[in-house]
Amino acid sequence: MPTPTHCPYCALQCGMTIKPGPVVEPREFPVNRGGLCQKGWTSAALLNTPGRLTTPLVKGEPASWEDALDHVAQRLQELRAEHGPDAVAVFGGGGLTNEKAYLLGKFARVALGTSQIDYNGRFCMSSAAAAGIRAFGVDRGLPFPVTDLANADAVLLIGANVAETMPPFVQHLRRAIDAGGLVVVDPRRTATAEQAAVHLAPTPGTDLALALGLLHVAVAEGHVDKDYLSRRTVGFEETWEVAARWWPEQVERVTGVSAADQRRAVAVLSRADNAYVLTARGTEQHASGSDMVSAWINLALALGLPGRSGSGFGCLTGQGNGQGGREHGQKADQLPGYRKIDDPAAREHVAEVWGVEPESLPGPGKSAYELLDSLGAGPRALMVFGSNVAVSAPRSAHVAERLAALDFLVVADFVLSETAVLADVVFPVTQWAEEGGTMTNLEGRVLLRGRAVTPPPGVRTDLEVLHELSVRLGQPAERFPVDEEAVFSELRKASAGGAADYAGISYERLRAGEALHWPCPDETHPGTPRLFLDRFAHADGKARMIAVDHRGPAELPDDDYPLSATTGRVLQHYQSGAQTRRIPELTAAVPEAFVEVHPDTAGRAGLGEGDVARVSSRRGEVLAKVRCVPGMRTDTVFLPFHFPGDQRANLITNPVLDPISRMPEFKVCAVRLEAVT
Repeated sequence: MPTPTHCPYCALQCGMTIKPGPVVEPREFPVNRGGLCQKGWTSAALLNTPGRLTTPLVKGEPASWEDALDHVAQRLQELRAEHGPDAVAVFGGGGLTNEKAYLLGKFARVALGTSQIDYNGRFCMSSAAAAGIRAFGVDRGLPFPVTDLANADAVLLIGANVAETMPPFVQHLRRAIDAGGLVVVDPRRTATAEQAAVHLAPTPGTDLALALGLLHVAVAEGHVDKDYLSRRTVGFEETWEVAARWWPEQVERVTGVSAADQRRAVAVLSRADNAYVLTARGTEQHASGSDMVSAWINLALALGLPGRSGSGFGCLTGQGNGQGGREHGQKADQLPGYRKIDDPAAREHVAEVWGVEPESLPGPGKSAYELLDSLGAGPRALMVFGSNVAVSAPRSAHVAERLAALDFLVVADFVLSETAVLADVVFPVTQWAEEGGTMTNLEGRVLLRGRAVTPPPGVRTDLEVLHELSVRLGQPAERFPVDEEAVFSELRKASAGGAADYAGISYERLRAGEALHWPCPDETHPGTPRLFLDRFAHADGKARMIAVDHRGPAELPDDDYPLSATTGRVLQHYQSGAQTRRIPELTAAVPEAFVEVHPDTAGRAGLGEGDVARVSSRRGEVLAKVRCVPGMRTDTVFLPFHFPGDQRANLITNPVLDPISRMPEFKVCAVRLEAVT
C-alpha cells in the first residue's frame, strides 16, 4: 500500500509517498506543493543501499544483540563506577525524530546520570536560536508558515543558497523574484543569487558590518517604522548608537559591498507592502554568529516586519528535525519543551513526569565541540546517535584523535559511517521509512511519519536500543518505552507549559491531517501557525533590539594564508554525505570534493580547471579539484563539506566558538591555495 510520509533530508520536510519497490513520488503538501529535489527523488535507493548493517559489531566482528547490549552496559557501568557519571557522554543528531531526541535526553540524564550530552544541531541553528530568544523570547525558526512567503513583494535572504539546498522552497519566493524584490547576501554568486535583483557579496565574516550599514541607511533615509518601534520594541536608541557609526561608505571599505548596492537593498525592502528577512547558516556559523543574527533582527524590527501580518523575520532550519531536535532535551542546557536545565521549576516539572527526584538530574554540560574536544581527558566513553562527527565537526582531524583517545565508543547507525568505523560497538538501527515518529519542520509544524517498509531482519530501532540499555543499567522497563506513540504521549506531558508546548498535539490529530504548529497547549487548541501577531514572548510583550557591533572573523588572511575559505552544501549531497554518497545517481553527479576559485586566483597559484589543489589552513589541508568560477570573489574560495578522508573541508575550519551559542566558525578561515606537485 502507498504510504504518505516526508523526505528524510532537510527541514523543509517535503511531502512524499512511498510505493512498493520501494519508490518515492512527490505528493501535494504545503511546503513543497508536489515538488521534490534530486535528493528526495532518489531517497528510496537509501533503503536498499549496499553495506547496510544488519548485525551488531563488537570490535569489528559480528555479535548477537544480547552480547553487544550486555557488553555496552557492562563497560558503561565500569567507567561510571571508576570515573563518575560524567565519564560517559552522549552525542545526538538533528535528524532524529522527536521521540528519539526526547528519549535520548532522558536516557543520558536518568539512566546514565550524565550532564555530558549535546548534538550536531549545535553546528546548525544555535546562533539563530540564541538571537531569536534574546529578541523575541522564544526560538522557532520560521514563526509563520512557509506558504506566507508566496505573497511577499520583497525577501532579504542572508547566507542561504536555497536553490541548491532546498529547491522546492524557491517556488515560495517566485512573486518576490518576479517583482525584482529578492535580495541575496552571499559572498558567492550562487544559483540563488543568480535569481536576485540585488546580490550583496560581502567579504566572508563581515555580515554584521553590512547589517549595521543597512540599518544606517534605513534610519538615515527615513524608512524606519517609528510607530512600530514605539509600540512593539525596546532598545532602539542603544542600537542606533552603534549603527550611526556605520555609514554606507565605511561599510563598503569593510565588506566590499558598494554604498549604492546597500541603498538599493534597503529601497527594495522599504517599498514593499509585504517583506521578509530570512537568515541561514552563511550568516550564523561564525564566532560572532549570534550577534550577526541579532543585527539582521534589528534591521527587520526597524522596518516593522516581525509579528506583522504578511511580513516577518525568520531563520531557515537546515536538518530534517533541527527544530524539534533542539526542543526536547538532547541539547546540553535544555530539558523537554525548550526548558532550561538550570531552572528549578523546569527541573521539578520534568522530574515529576520522569518519576525521579529533581536533584537527581545533572546540570548543564559542555557544548558540542567542547564536548568532542574533551574526549579522553574528560568523558571516557561516547555514545553517538544520528551523527557523523568524524566528518562534520570542525578541526575534524583533531576530533578523530579525541575519538581514538576514548576507552569506549558506541555508534548507532544503519551504515558504517566514518564515525562508526572507529567504534568499539556498532548497533544496526532502522532508518527513516522503516520506523514511525514525528518531526518538526522549519515552520514549527509537527509531522507524523508512518512506517512505510519493513526493516531488514536483524536491525532494531533507536528506541529499542535505549530501552534495552536502560534496563541493563537498572532502570524500570516502563520508564523507557519502545513504542513511538507512547514516547510521544510522555513528551507531550514533559513539554506542557514550556515554550515549545506540544501538550495538545496527538498522533490521533496528526493522523486526521490537522496542521498543528507549536505551541499547542491542549487538544482543543488549533495550534499556532503564526507567532507574535499580538505580542512577543517577553513579559512586556515587546521585542528586544540588541546593540551589537562588528568585530570580524577570528582569523584574518595574512601573508602566509592570504585567502578566506568558506564552506557549504551542494544540491546532490546532504550534511556529512553518509547517506547521499551511497546513492549512485548522486555520487555520479558530484563524486568528490572540489574548490571553487576565481580564475585569476587559480592562475596566481599555478592552477587551472580540474587541477588538484591543496587548500591549507593553520589546522590542516584539504585536497580538492579546482573549479574556476568567474563569479567568485578573488579573495575567497569555497569547499563543500560532504566528503571524507583528505577531502574533508572540516580539516581546515576554525573551531573558535561564539561566546553565546557555542557555534564554531565554519564559514570563514584563512587559507592558502597551492598546486599539488
